[in-house]
Amino acid sequence: MDAKIVATKPFDGQRPGTSGLRKKVKVFQQPNYLENFVQAIFDTREDLKGGVLVVGGDGRYYNRHAIQIIMRMAAANGVSKALVGQGGILSTPAASCVIRKHNTQGGIILSASHNPGGPEEDFGIKFNAPNGGPAPETMSEAIYARTGEIDSYRILEAADLDLDHTGEMRLGDMAVQIIDPVDDYADLMESLFDFDAIRRLFESGQFRMRFDAMHAVTGPYATEILENRIGAPAGTVMNGKPLEDFGGGHPDPNLAHAKELVAQTQGPDGLDFAAASDGDGDRNMILGKNFFVTPSDSLAVLAANAHQAPGYKDGIVGVARSMPTSQAADRVAEALGIECFETPTGWKFFGNLLDAGRITLCGEESFGTGSDHVREKDGLWAVLFWLNLLAARKQSVADIVKEHWQRFGRNYYTRHDYEAVDSEAANGLVDHLRRLLPSLPGSRLGGIPVEYADDFAYTDPIDGSRSERQGVRIGLEGGSRIVFRLSGTGTQGATLRVYLEFFEADAAKHNQETQEAMKPLILIARELAQIESRTGRAEPDVIT
Repeated sequence: MDAKIVATKPFDGQRPGTSGLRKKVKVFQQPNYLENFVQAIFDTREDLKGGVLVVGGDGRYYNRHAIQIIMRMAAANGVSKALVGQGGILSTPAASCVIRKHNTQGGIILSASHNPGGPEEDFGIKFNAPNGGPAPETMSEAIYARTGEIDSYRILEAADLDLDHTGEMRLGDMAVQIIDPVDDYADLMESLFDFDAIRRLFESGQFRMRFDAMHAVTGPYATEILENRIGAPAGTVMNGKPLEDFGGGHPDPNLAHAKELVAQTQGPDGLDFAAASDGDGDRNMILGKNFFVTPSDSLAVLAANAHQAPGYKDGIVGVARSMPTSQAADRVAEALGIECFETPTGWKFFGNLLDAGRITLCGEESFGTGSDHVREKDGLWAVLFWLNLLAARKQSVADIVKEHWQRFGRNYYTRHDYEAVDSEAANGLVDHLRRLLPSLPGSRLGGIPVEYADDFAYTDPIDGSRSERQGVRIGLEGGSRIVFRLSGTGTQGATLRVYLEFFEADAAKHNQETQEAMKPLILIARELAQIESRTGRAEPDVIT
């Protein structure tokens, strides 16, 4: 079976974003579009020739078809063996787990994460490095550079593989192993958390929870771990069957897109605990009875209580957060006497710190939390960590968080998203802010002195690489912050994210409603950035 060499031409705009290349399905369906990007991976990752490649995705529309193309190209480009998730399924953290456990040369993950799926919606592809993490900047740039000069790709002409049954087969000279997508990951979770203690929590009859898989990839994982291994009641996992269009929903675990789950936690008969994950399983939302845990607070609480879980019983060496994430984790790190790092948005920036052993836990305000067990954020891991914490401390979610605030103070925090904004208008807004930066320190905004104002830049402490223009930061006296950033995860227009935070040490003031408490800061941000006049948006599309 010989490889066929197909002539092609470059496509504009194949630069990977925060985590891979994301476009509308119809863009990927263009002849040679997917093939060009995949060939660029093989052309720049020489260790894949004769190596082992992991392949899987979140099950969204076009996932199975793309895998067939990737398999034929992998065989044509000399890959020795491919490990493929059954049915084409592998959650992003599970793919990282498989890459690391089997010492492969990397993996191709097909997902647009929390973006909608379906024939008219979004698709994505990214390469994960041998450490299991997203391709670092240098690797992504090499792939992108290759897409700009590519003139051919290699592919076998062969029948489609049977993805639905585990086992081994051959495709040309390449061995293909269809693996159970859940087993390796579930075993890893069982090694980190006290499943017996969590099981007793359910057996008590005094604890009720739901996990919303949002018809996305974590359904099979949550069912196996929560219901089969731990013994949660059948039906604990809702919307557990992965669907190509996520059931017509938006697989983004936040208060706006998981309203059914949120409603089940409200009132005197509300659930004790609820959680959700996103399209590819790397994000999480944590809820208690009548209580929402912000992702920033979740990272801080887990850092302060890591010793409660068997996998972290000896404590943590350090913690890292993305720059827009609240500074709650910083206060925990200071109390524990451990390092705390502030990185740009994007999980790839945590990879070097994790590999160097400088941090154990890390997180982003965009509902992503993780640790050194894999090199991706991990939604179900965070849920199990919280369950372990609830079982160990025998307190409610709200009580645990409120005790944390009493000890460390509360970082009030919110994020306002303006989605699908005209790209020119969004860039003009950020340019306007950048022009203001030199004049802001020493001035007053809303009567509050400005302590610093900059466009965040990061020098990696491990490899010395430099990342600039990572978001406009404005720091006010007393610990308040306003951050403006254009997101790299959308596929249409631009998403303007506005992050707002202020610190409150007084426990008597910890029970204010967040948006009400943030009103003065919200007004400052809108007026400073001229959001309405520049974007035409009077209000954000999503508030979290």
